[in-house]
Amino acid sequence: MSELTYRSAGVDLELYEQAMQKLPRLMQRTFTPGVMELPGGFAGLFRLNGTKQWKDPVLVSGTDGVGTKIKVAIHAQKYDSIGIDLVGMCVNDVLCLGATPLFFLDYIAMGKDNPMLLEQLVSGVSDGCRQAKSALLGGETAIMPDLYAVGDFDMAGFSVGVAERDELVDGRSRVQPGDVLIGIPSSGFHSNGYSLVRKVVFEHAEMHVTDHVVELNCSVGEVLLRPTRIYAQIVAAALEAAGNANLHGIAHITGGGIADNFERILPTHVQAVISRSAWTVPPVFQWLQRLGNVAETEMFSVFNMGIGMIICVPSAAADRVHSACSTPEYPAMRLGEIRSQQAEEPTVALV
Repeated sequence: MSELTYRSAGVDLELYEQAMQKLPRLMQRTFTPGVMELPGGFAGLFRLNGTKQWKDPVLVSGTDGVGTKIKVAIHAQKYDSIGIDLVGMCVNDVLCLGATPLFFLDYIAMGKDNPMLLEQLVSGVSDGCRQAKSALLGGETAIMPDLYAVGDFDMAGFSVGVAERDELVDGRSRVQPGDVLIGIPSSGFHSNGYSLVRKVVFEHAEMHVTDHVVELNCSVGEVLLRPTRIYAQIVAAALEAAGNANLHGIAHITGGGIADNFERILPTHVQAVISRSAWTVPPVFQWLQRLGNVAETEMFSVFNMGIGMIICVPSAAADRVHSACSTPEYPAMRLGEIRSQQAEEPTVALV
């Protein structure tokens, strides 16, 4: 009987070590002043007072994955951008509390050691962390041949940020009638609704990742793998323009759409009235809706429909925040306002 080894069970420790040697460079390019070096350590260290002096700091954490967008990356054999999605989905949640992102950790699971794949995945995470001005402090790579087929993988992560306790942005205590809603555009589907996206595009329409989408002037793969927009710099600009006290609420629009996500931050007895004429739904959503004959109500209940984040501010600060949150590629828009809620009225009304 031949001698059994870890390699014969599907895990090659030499290949694993080869993959690990590629990661320190991708981490170090994200390091911020709070990172404490710990070569060879089992965990990462971050010093709060390495960034600024906090009086009563509260740590704010968010976790998420990329979901079935991973299947699109596998079909397209393109792995260098979904790490940005991973960071974005976590960091954008942390930003909703008015927190400053500090550091990020990832978890990647594979069916077989693949140093090239791992480097591409972590390269995307590193790029996302640089966009968020957040340190990639560490992570974990697991090789599990009996759980994942060869070529399959999954990735998840979490972000940790910090805010002064008395500056936490809690819409339930701040939002009030008369407030204005500022919509921040998304870059596309982000990382939500991909089970429906894949069913429409690959099963119903029988398209391939290399097919050209005429109305969008790009390939299917390029459409579906467009990275999640990370809003760290936008929220920082809003804070600088209006001050913490004038940010009454921030909502990250993810799975569940505009109404479900914005309702989460509202106090009782108020209603958010959002004008559907305030923005034009981007062509990518219109394309998917036509391609799959998806009802408009379904589209709005699954996707962000072009609005990736909503910031609620008092009317006196609306112009400043609107200007600060606009870029040439992604101009912000006034979506509507907060009113007193009457009996039987929905908490969020798209009119």
